[in-house]
Amino acid sequence: QVQMVESGGGLVQAGGSLRLSCAAAGGTFGSSAVGWFRQAPGKEREFVAAISWSGGRTYYADSVKGRFAISRDNAKNTMYLQMNSLKPEDAANYYCALRPRGSYYNADYDYWGQGTQVTVSS
Repeated sequence: QVQMVESGGGLVQAGGSLRLSCAAAGGTFGSSAVGWFRQAPGKEREFVAAISWSGGRTYYADSVKGRFAISRDNAKNTMYLQMNSLKPEDAANYYCALRPRGSYYNADYDYWGQGTQVTVSS
């Protein structure tokens, strides 16, 4: 069983930055693609970014392209989401996910973290 634990969320002013981390334990992190999703109150969980197992390919939602960067350190079993130029509409609970069952863009992964809250004040 894989456990994934996010950290790094918090309150930031619009235009500011945050870096989310997600540490995985108990599984084959280094051989699986991983992704970040977010969910705001009353909305469906939506894709933010994903990265291939090697880190060689990255994928982003149009809404965050150019502002967010996903990365991973397989030696540390950890993935990251650097979020810059944050906007109030970026506020949500952010979830890390491991091993997509199909498309990276769908919220259909084998393992999920518990979420970390990001609040952006205007």
